[in-house]
Amino acid sequence: MSLPPFKVTICGIPELPQHCSVGVSHVLSIIDTHEPRPLALDDYFEIDHELIRFDDVVAEYPGFEACTPAHIEKVLAFGERIHARPDGHVLVHCHAGVSRSTAAAAILMAQNAPGYEEQAFLKLLELRKHGWPNTRMVQFADTLLKRDGAMLRGLVAYRKALLKVKPHLTEIIRNIGRGHEIPA
Repeated sequence: MSLPPFKVTICGIPELPQHCSVGVSHVLSIIDTHEPRPLALDDYFEIDHELIRFDDVVAEYPGFEACTPAHIEKVLAFGERIHARPDGHVLVHCHAGVSRSTAAAAILMAQNAPGYEEQAFLKLLELRKHGWPNTRMVQFADTLLKRDGAMLRGLVAYRKALLKVKPHLTEIIRNIGRGHEIPA
């Protein structure tokens, strides 16, 4: 077994119009609870679309809806539909294409590929040049998929590889209050 053969594209809302004519078969939208449905999705025809709403936070904060296991169960159910179509092309987007979408893309790639969690996360280096996957999402996926920490180890391997080529991101991650996510 290896990573699935379906194609994965990751983007933010502003980039949605760039991908509507490239043969996307599935779209996973993960957006803030109060964000309107992106109008650009109207340009995608005959696709399997899943819209999941939660805010991009990695812990419970007043005024925000954090990811729950139920949200990740929806991601995994959507993943089963993608895996049923190995020739498919999934577009995963969140608001900026940085945190929730990259986490979801890695989860989808690793979902039916136990033992390839690190490869799924490292694939993000090719798919999205500036990602920082949402840790909370990965933690829930690790539990639901019964990976005993393999998803989290894959996330750490990705972050180390990313920071090796983009060390300036360390300060940015600290400045947005997620310094605890920087691997030692």
